[in-house]
Amino acid sequence: MKSVINKKLTLQLLSLGLIRLLFIGVMILSVTFAYNRNSQKMISSPSLKGEYLAAGTEHRSSFIGRKKAERVLHPIVIQAASRHQVDPALIKAIIMAESGYNTRAISKRGAKGLMQLMPATAQALGVVDVFNPKQNISGGVRYFKKLVTQFDGDVKLALAAYNAGSRNVRHYQGIPPFKETRFYIKKVFKYYEIYKDQMAYTENGIAFLNNSNHYS
Repeated sequence: MKSVINKKLTLQLLSLGLIRLLFIGVMILSVTFAYNRNSQKMISSPSLKGEYLAAGTEHRSSFIGRKKAERVLHPIVIQAASRHQVDPALIKAIIMAESGYNTRAISKRGAKGLMQLMPATAQALGVVDVFNPKQNISGGVRYFKKLVTQFDGDVKLALAAYNAGSRNVRHYQGIPPFKETRFYIKKVFKYYEIYKDQMAYTENGIAFLNNSNHYS
């Protein structure tokens, strides 16, 4: 009897899981669409010359390709985040905001790879191949952790520095008054909530399935 009940509960959980994943997918697409529209508006503004741009929509992975990339890169993110004691959901959010999980992304300023490392930064971090996912993520997480420490654990200031540079954060004694930087921080936090919820749900689902198998 317990086995039948557990099977029913498992099927219900899996059904809810599929619905939730579809919802999360739609949320990510909506945030990405909003960012792309905002980016196009900011590109036309001469005051925002030289700001970050993705390599181009034609080079971005499709939704299916991005989801596959997320699954493949998940262990690398977990390993790097664990090594530097950073929330992996936050790293996933940064990657999504920076490159949309496009390993070959290049910005107009020359930032490259998943976490959009500038050449000088990559060299300082010991990243030999900036397009190598493991090296890029490892270097990016290490750099972000350094910024978090530099700004006394203030994640928003660390994100501002990651986007606009530490010098600007120090100069303005806080988040710089750049529209792109302020929007970037909001975007990362939106993705962060999505990935945090996704990872928590996955972990709870795995725990439930393990307990169900244990008692069946």
